[in-house]
Amino acid sequence: MTADVGSQMRKGVVEYCVLGLLAREPMYGWQLADALTGAGLIASIGTLYPLLGRLRDNGWVSTFDLPSESGPVRKYYRLTESGIEQLERFRVQWTPFARVVTGIVGEGRP
Repeated sequence: MTADVGSQMRKGVVEYCVLGLLAREPMYGWQLADALTGAGLIASIGTLYPLLGRLRDNGWVSTFDLPSESGPVRKYYRLTESGIEQLERFRVQWTPFARVVTGIVGEGRP
């Protein structure tokens, strides 16, 4: 896979991966960045904050501040009701979509 193909695939799903992580628990930016960079979904934390801004503008996430034991107050992100609904719509469509793509491109030689 070329980097261009991988980049396009990541762009299509990274927002929903953020929603999926936040469905588990509220997280602050560095936590999200660690999870996403570790999975190869974003290149750096610098790409995360504009994405979080878009999710907030869409009404899918909200923020709240909590004191940190190791430094300044941290801004946490959590799903809104609209974000939960959006994630559920994605989940309903993702499995059949992934199944169709896998069936078409498959693995191995034709």
